[in-house]
Amino acid sequence: MSVRVSSNQMVYTYKRALNAANARQDKLMEQGDGSKLHRPSDNAADYSKFLRFGTADAENVQYQDNVSTGVSWMKTTDASLVSMTAIQTTFKEKTVAAANDTNNQMDMKATAKEMMAEIQEVVSIGNTQQGDRFLFGGQRDLVRPFEMNEKEITRGLAKTLDEKQARFFSGQDGVDDSTDRSITQMLRLRGSDNNVYYLNTKDGNIYSEKFVEKGYKDVVAQNADAVADASVHPVGKLAGWAGAAPTEKVSKYFKNTGELIQAGGVPPTLTGATANANNKEGIQLPTSFKFETIEQKIVTYSGDRKYISMVKKNGTTEPTADTVNVTGPDIFGTDIFDDANSGNVASGTAMLNDMLTVYTKVNQDDHHWLVTDGQTISDQAHGQTVNTEAKLGARQNLYDSTKEMLAKQETIITGDITDVSATDVAALAVKLMEAQTVYNMSLSLGARILPASLADYLH
Repeated sequence: MSVRVSSNQMVYTYKRALNAANARQDKLMEQGDGSKLHRPSDNAADYSKFLRFGTADAENVQYQDNVSTGVSWMKTTDASLVSMTAIQTTFKEKTVAAANDTNNQMDMKATAKEMMAEIQEVVSIGNTQQGDRFLFGGQRDLVRPFEMNEKEITRGLAKTLDEKQARFFSGQDGVDDSTDRSITQMLRLRGSDNNVYYLNTKDGNIYSEKFVEKGYKDVVAQNADAVADASVHPVGKLAGWAGAAPTEKVSKYFKNTGELIQAGGVPPTLTGATANANNKEGIQLPTSFKFETIEQKIVTYSGDRKYISMVKKNGTTEPTADTVNVTGPDIFGTDIFDDANSGNVASGTAMLNDMLTVYTKVNQDDHHWLVTDGQTISDQAHGQTVNTEAKLGARQNLYDSTKEMLAKQETIITGDITDVSATDVAALAVKLMEAQTVYNMSLSLGARILPASLADYLH
């Protein structure tokens, strides 16, 4: 049986082959931009890898941007903290000098003015901005965080324990310094007998001024490891301050800045203390106590304690390591008026307000208080800021290491993208020449085998 192939069939078959040759040539020409992948059909497996590598590269770019922003933020923060610690170092030196009772009243007034200028400078540094954002305001970074009151307020006067005192009174029933507290303190009371006493706000125990300042040393002299014994050393106890749910807290009498709460303008009076029969000091316990106070300016904090994180790698977030900012409570710690045991939230200005207490005492020419309390306050305020600066430096080092790691990862990812998508130029040139040759031969062959048209006959 014979098969008849019409001229139309020959033309169709030829055109289809010619178009296929042209399509192959066009596809090769696309690779002239350096990439062999323009659609999934080019190579499904390689295109899938290309998409994955592209996503990884985009993430890497974002992480590098986060790290760069974080490093910039931390460098500015660190520079501010360095300035603060330098000022606090000078403030500490002035406190030590002012404690010398050879200074006359004019000397003390002059020193006080210098101290106030330094505190104001610390407040100004606390309001440092990065762009339009305040560095130390937490996530409320569009609000000026630190403001110093123009008017003086009535602030509680605390007894700040030095290192040896803190070690002694940190026994089982002594001052608890395990709750994120920067200074170990007791509240200063004035008894109805006009003597000074100190209240341990953790358990309500009351100690005489003589025992806290000097008497404890006799106990330590007999036993270097001795700590406060609640059954012997206190002269008395106020009920309600101890237990799992105490009814008496610092927050009942003081705001978190240390400002005394006076209902109806009347200072609170503490009564109902029970005497300790085992105490050997021979003190008759007063019938009532009032909080010792001081008239001074305070600084308030309008920021919050929330942190700003810059995610720098895949996987679970690390809030501690990702944090790039420090807040007011980080820099200025907490004291007896706003620590975890007080019932108040952190004020964010504890050390600043304690420094203002030191300034006020210098201005009042109170050498004795500067020796017993002032030097410890200025030293610990400085230490708090230095500790915060060290923690920030550790995070900054981590970010610097991460920045280097991300740069190396970018190089690897770029190489992977090139390997999976880049065109082999030499091989492409050969294939293009082959495709062009086939296409030209197809045109030449078509001219010979295709039947002549009517126009060709007329020609």
